[in-house]
Amino acid sequence: MAESALTLTDESLLGQSITLSNCDREPIHLPGLIQPYGFLLCLDEQSRRVVQASANTLALLGIIPENIIGAGLGILLEPEQLVAVERLWATLGPEARLLGIRLGRVVGQPAYKLILHRYDGLLWVEGEPVADTTVSAFDLSALNMSLGSLLAAETVLDCCQLTAEQVRAITGFDRVAIYRFAPDDSGEVIAEAVREDLPPWLGMHYPATDIPKQARAMYLKNWLRFIPDARYQPVPLVPAVAPGASRPPDMTYSVLRSVSPIHLEYLHNLGSEATMTISLIQEGQLWGMITCHHQTPRLVSYELRDLCQFLGKAVSALLKSKEQQDEQAYRLRMREAQVRLFDLVSTQVNFLDGLHRFTPSLLDVLDCGGAAICFAGEIITLGHTPTPAQITELVEWLRTHNPHDIFVTDSYARLNPAGKVIRSTASGILAVALAREAGEYIFWFRPEQLQTVTWAGRHEKNQTIVDGQIFLSPRQSFEAWKQTVEETSAPWRPLEIEAAKEIRLHISDIRLKIFNELQAKAISLARLNAELERSNDELDSFAYVASHDLKEPLRGIHNYSLFLLEDYADKLDNEGVSKLQTLVRLSQRMEALIEALLQLSRVSRVEMAVEAVNLNNALADIIDLLHPRLEQTCTTVTVPVSLPTVRGNRTSLHEVFNNLLTNALRYNNHPDKHVIIGVAPPAIRGPKGTGDPAGFTVIYVHDNGIGIDPKHHDNIFKIFKRLHAQDKYGGGTGAGLAIARKMVEKHGGELWVDSTLGHGATFYFSLANNL
Repeated sequence: MAESALTLTDESLLGQSITLSNCDREPIHLPGLIQPYGFLLCLDEQSRRVVQASANTLALLGIIPENIIGAGLGILLEPEQLVAVERLWATLGPEARLLGIRLGRVVGQPAYKLILHRYDGLLWVEGEPVADTTVSAFDLSALNMSLGSLLAAETVLDCCQLTAEQVRAITGFDRVAIYRFAPDDSGEVIAEAVREDLPPWLGMHYPATDIPKQARAMYLKNWLRFIPDARYQPVPLVPAVAPGASRPPDMTYSVLRSVSPIHLEYLHNLGSEATMTISLIQEGQLWGMITCHHQTPRLVSYELRDLCQFLGKAVSALLKSKEQQDEQAYRLRMREAQVRLFDLVSTQVNFLDGLHRFTPSLLDVLDCGGAAICFAGEIITLGHTPTPAQITELVEWLRTHNPHDIFVTDSYARLNPAGKVIRSTASGILAVALAREAGEYIFWFRPEQLQTVTWAGRHEKNQTIVDGQIFLSPRQSFEAWKQTVEETSAPWRPLEIEAAKEIRLHISDIRLKIFNELQAKAISLARLNAELERSNDELDSFAYVASHDLKEPLRGIHNYSLFLLEDYADKLDNEGVSKLQTLVRLSQRMEALIEALLQLSRVSRVEMAVEAVNLNNALADIIDLLHPRLEQTCTTVTVPVSLPTVRGNRTSLHEVFNNLLTNALRYNNHPDKHVIIGVAPPAIRGPKGTGDPAGFTVIYVHDNGIGIDPKHHDNIFKIFKRLHAQDKYGGGTGAGLAIARKMVEKHGGELWVDSTLGHGATFYFSLANNL
């Protein structure tokens, strides 16, 4: 560590003015100065003679430093006291040893706490004056309770909060704050115990530059630094450099070491007149610090400082386990939410509902500000997210720039300038692809850190200017920190990334299961369709054969019934003649039904020949055919606009017009009957959605007849389905509309009706343009 510390400093700055521009290279371990509340003697390790003394020995000991140089500790201690000190020399290292003693050879025999250690080839003797030589005894019961509460703390934050409260209770400082270092070496206050009338610092952030690297290296070596009066005037060593040395002594482990003037200026700007700092170290790295501040000078005894250092070391030893507890608790919370989410996804008909409609949702699985699901052209958002349009842009960027199934960033704006617009909700993005090429993703979003950070010191004074030089202040530190985290969110943790991957895999499994089920159903449906098609073919064949073969004997029955009426009517009574007449009517009806059945089977069996058909000509043929009936029934047929030419089967279209016109004539009890035939408006659509002018031609046939109750609109298209008695409205087989609909369907369209009872009927039929 010593070599590491030296590489961080520039010894050419010794004796030079220290400013903000060079303080990061200041050799703070070689100040050659101490704080004036105590004295320092540096003894040669071999001769045990003083080679350097602090310049304040006259004020504290009544002896000028020049009279101490070259002497041994016998100048201060009685022989028996000297023997007690000599026993300690062999056991000393950088760790300090405390000795409470009255200086027997000094006038007035003042009581001092001597703090002894060995380092840099010297024996260090530092003295802090006290009222008597009694060393304060630790309150072991209180210490045991403190350690017990730290061990019982369930989280890092709880542990740190307890530590802050205990250190303040021990020392009486106005404020004790604990801040933790981030991976970029910036710091955040995560716990605080403060006098009620002072503004809180909880949540305050510091940039890494507030604690230079060489200071961090020093904190790793020396756990505690104490400044009882930040307005002190530093006391130099006499001489500044010991005889034979090339530099001032290395004061890394000195209790009285004077600190950087830049740091003192920073304390002044904080309003702190006394301070104590204790390192929190985890696995050889500086994890954070316990910082104590007081608004007036405050001298805390070495014993109490040592107790606080003990607590700092105890907390340092516990940090790893507390962090593991935190991570385990978070992992458990994520796992519980995940399991419940998976259960919801698996039990919903639409697995998407399980992701967002219930609790927990995607938003509850990870610590985030918002979440979004992009699936099948739909965007579902939860919490605070970018707009759907911005999410669509993000999806397109990912499809182009991220070929992987997972995407993780804590600064999307640094990867894509367009990310600056969404940084308030989505500086950090964790995304998993469900189907990358289709643009189907799940997103979790985190806002820019500045959107979530609170800074308790907003009311502190801004930067301080002295002789044109800007010195750091709390406000300026926060602004400097802001510059380092703009457009950046809190980082995504490895366990969060793993959870996102698991969610993706689970959804993939669900989709695969759904696909397999659909595939099985499709195979089953295909099998049923094949069987149905075979049955329909057999039924059509049967209907064709049956209707064709039945026509001949039925025609014989009809003809012989007529012969009997003609040849034997005079030999039969009235009842016999009536029965023969009934037989003729029944045979005629049966023949009509068989003809309809034959025609229906032909529609299915015969391949349709398609050609260009001018509907005006087709309609004219039918009107000419029906002309006698039109005149007989006083029916007027109107075509307001010329009909188009379509692709279709001429015979089938003739039959459709014939059927619709015949029905219009038959089901009308008005003395003047009107039929209007034309092209339907563009907005008209059939029950199955056909009718778009880009793909279909829609023709209507409107009459002023008796109309049809809406409840019968489907029934009229069923084979042999009649709404009236056989002897009403001229009879009919009830097969015409069924045949007409089948013919229209062969043209890729549909036939439907719009009517109410007593108000006429409008029949529409659509014809596909791409036949």
